[in-house]
Amino acid sequence: MKLSVQCYSGQKADERPVRFWLGGRKYQVETVLDQWYDPENVFYKVRADDENLYILRKQTSTPDGEWELVSFRQTIEER
Repeated sequence: MKLSVQCYSGQKADERPVRFWLGGRKYQVETVLDQWYDPENVFYKVRADDENLYILRKQTSTPDGEWELVSFRQTIEER
């Protein structure tokens, strides 16, 4: 599935994701819950406007910096 991400650029470029497109559908990032790094990537745990949780990874070791969906967790609605 193709992933495309639009980021907020403040003091630095691509500071954090604000929306993403996955499988032809647009998701608005409501909250960035966590962010962490490894030597070649930056990871973002986000809650989207569908109330589900996503972990997005941006490759920082190459100039193109491709994005990938690492994890998806559907939240269970309490009734």
